[in-house]
Amino acid sequence: MTNINFKIDKEKCIHCGKCIEDCVSGIIRMDSENTPEINAEDEKRCIKCQHCMAICPVGAISILDKNPDNSNLCNNFPDSEQVLNLIQSRKSFRNYKHENASQETIQKLKDMLKYAPTGCNNHNLHIAIIDNVEVMDKFRNITNNKIKKIFLSTKMNVIMNKFSKYKDAFLNGEDVIFRNAPHMVVISSPITAPCANEDPIIALSYFELYAQSLGLGTLWCGFAQICLKLFPELCEFLEIPNGYKPVYVMLFGPTDTKYTRTTQPEEYKITTVKGDNISDNMPITRKLARYFWNTIR
Repeated sequence: MTNINFKIDKEKCIHCGKCIEDCVSGIIRMDSENTPEINAEDEKRCIKCQHCMAICPVGAISILDKNPDNSNLCNNFPDSEQVLNLIQSRKSFRNYKHENASQETIQKLKDMLKYAPTGCNNHNLHIAIIDNVEVMDKFRNITNNKIKKIFLSTKMNVIMNKFSKYKDAFLNGEDVIFRNAPHMVVISSPITAPCANEDPIIALSYFELYAQSLGLGTLWCGFAQICLKLFPELCEFLEIPNGYKPVYVMLFGPTDTKYTRTTQPEEYKITTVKGDNISDNMPITRKLARYFWNTIR
């Protein structure tokens, strides 16, 4: 049985019950002395989210050998307009300096990633970061040489037609896939994870905003993701464990590109739900169409 080491500092505890109210698994209860406790048989249901420690207003709870004194206080939020401006100012960068970002900046990005949420708190993502431009050049050359062989193969012409507009640029030496980026991050998830496809995308979204706040450019790289699917040896290069699926790739690094203002994107279709558009007598053709739309991709 897992020992989650749930402890209460009885001198600090004010018996407010907030940990009980916020426990995702519903396993915390008050003992005979009105102090929170978790029964040994319930410990296996803990998802290790640490919400109980985080919500305690006096820092009386420790769990999983985590000391609440080592946590940052949640009282230093940036202004909401600053957050909005960061979101509005986010851009895809396709021009990079051929140089390393500082190791201090790289380490900040690595340290941040553990805060990205995952479904059911399945905290088992694998994150492969190329933080050295020489290693990135090696990966770039291996991948580009493989793509070049495919482009030059007459047998693959039909399959590669969808990439024809990139072929000439690629064969002329343009780094179509990696955009000369000095760094790359690939996030993979266990194929058994509850949200195997969603978790890496969430993590990369966090990564992107934080990287751009640190002055780096980023680019979601679908071409590189395709390459990882086509060439499994690239996964070996990135030391992705067996049983893990590389979900998506992001390029990043220093850039001279500076955007002066935000764009003015078209509005998405937003529906204000009124709650009166449901019926038990939905036509079968409508149901089948909805099943198709829900499962096609």
